[in-house]
Amino acid sequence: MDTVRVNQDHAAPAAANDFGGDMLIAEALACAAEGDASAYFDLGVAFSTGSNGVACDLIEAHKWFNLAAVGGHEDAPVCRAEVADDMTAREIAEAQRRARQWLGATTRKAA
Repeated sequence: MDTVRVNQDHAAPAAANDFGGDMLIAEALACAAEGDASAYFDLGVAFSTGSNGVACDLIEAHKWFNLAAVGGHEDAPVCRAEVADDMTAREIAEAQRRARQWLGATTRKAA
């Protein structure tokens, strides 16, 4: 029997290897499209560590941590700052641009 972690609306395998990281990332992206700050945070963790089937990408990690922070996730500002310590000013600017682009695209879908 698989161990399952329950997150209010979603059930997911406890380990990424149960079904593969792609499925966990797809689920997190679907929740992120709904504005779920925890999903933003989970994506930030995945991209900052290169886990769940994604390559380590600090620009993407910063983007997701930034969105999580704006969404009120308690731990996101600290994680965003830690990631930013290893980034150039241009990389941070690109991450911020991508976060604005994400917000713009998801706001248009909701309207």
